[in-house]
Amino acid sequence: MRDYLKFYIDGQWVDPVTPKTAEVINPATEAVSGHISLGSTADVDKAVAAARRAFETWSVTSVQERIDLLQSILAEYERRERELGEAVTEEMGAPLALGCGFHTLLGKGHIGTALEVLKNFKFEETHGPSIIRKEPIGVCGLITPWNWPMNQTCVKIAPALATGCTMILKPPQLAPYSAHILAEILHDAGTPAGVFNMVQGQGSVIGTHLSTHPDVDMISFTGSEPVGVQITKDAAETVKRVGLELGGKSAWIVLDDASMAANVAGATAGMMGNSGQTCSAGSRLLVPASRMDEAIAAATEAANGVTVGDPAGNFAMGPVVSKSQYNIIQDYIQKGIDEGAQLIAGGLGLPEGIDKGWFVRPTVFVGNNQMVIARQEIFGPVLVVIGYNDIDDAVAIANDSTFGLGGYVSGEDLDLARDVSRRMRTGAIWVNGGFDFNAPFGGYKRSGNGREWGEHGFTEYLEIKAIIGANPA
Repeated sequence: MRDYLKFYIDGQWVDPVTPKTAEVINPATEAVSGHISLGSTADVDKAVAAARRAFETWSVTSVQERIDLLQSILAEYERRERELGEAVTEEMGAPLALGCGFHTLLGKGHIGTALEVLKNFKFEETHGPSIIRKEPIGVCGLITPWNWPMNQTCVKIAPALATGCTMILKPPQLAPYSAHILAEILHDAGTPAGVFNMVQGQGSVIGTHLSTHPDVDMISFTGSEPVGVQITKDAAETVKRVGLELGGKSAWIVLDDASMAANVAGATAGMMGNSGQTCSAGSRLLVPASRMDEAIAAATEAANGVTVGDPAGNFAMGPVVSKSQYNIIQDYIQKGIDEGAQLIAGGLGLPEGIDKGWFVRPTVFVGNNQMVIARQEIFGPVLVVIGYNDIDDAVAIANDSTFGLGGYVSGEDLDLARDVSRRMRTGAIWVNGGFDFNAPFGGYKRSGNGREWGEHGFTEYLEIKAIIGANPA
């Protein structure tokens, strides 16, 4: 049983101003796994005041001082990486190999990438008669989701620290354990008091107060579109910067070539990773209509081959994060059936042999792009296969979405894959499984604004100052 009842404010673990606790439920067992405290606006006020004080000194530290801190954080993170992964598995149900693998690898990668970017980043440059400076924006409110807790937390904390900002982290209420351990890591690594602060609690309380607080200069939020819209409205009165990474309904275009069936199988299995709880997941699989029977066979076999079970065991897929999320996904599966989509794998209810936990059957439909299951973000292991007539049709279908976060292209003709990628209206495209910590990540349209990852992620936390006439001819 984990009981994390204190907040991290001004370099210390402190009790909430007003005690209030909530249970944390293990999604694989439906049992209570621990408790956290739910913060109030008074706790946020304390954290913001600490961050504001610390900004006066942290914002003027040298690059070398910030390099030293990030190196220390990285070393401490690596020392406790297994512990972080086990916490991710317990809190949100990721299989242990995934929790202690890609989940923690992403967090470590973002810290290491920020460290390397910082070593060569130009905070001041001469431009004609002027000096152009990039200065830390100030106190940042970081609001993170439960689906990739280390990825989305470290991708915000690391560049904020590197650029000289101070911060208040509001971790997800559904997945709070790994954030608590990360706060211990930052403390043990020597992060100065007030530079990093953490208050657990409800988004409607903590997130709203951060968004409206006059002493918070910037909000970085990852989560759902409706919440992102509300945060933007809340932040408007104080004219603070808002960086949003929201939902997606990403298209995965499989080109018509000899590898088509293998690529369909890979895309199907990939969609089921992390129980489909990935904002950039390729949840619309676009295949050549002339080879639909072949695509259906490949997708069906791949989905049926995804093993589901206890995340502590040797299974590919664990549960979804909560009973509420399970019910939402079940409603979408029923909607697909009601819409007349062809169900070729999975379906309603628990997987065979499972009678407890919020496990969803890896589900694949064949449908069209106008169905609800192809328009709305389901955030679960539900894939929609859609046929296209030619490349122009594939691109048109891919772009016919209110979202534009991620996209995928698989095929043997790399020139064609590049051309298709250039035409897709989305913020990041993965070609044949590519990966790059330095590539910017963020959305078009209702998938958000701003960019994270690598050097581009630094810009979220910087103001640009022009000192004009400082270099006269």
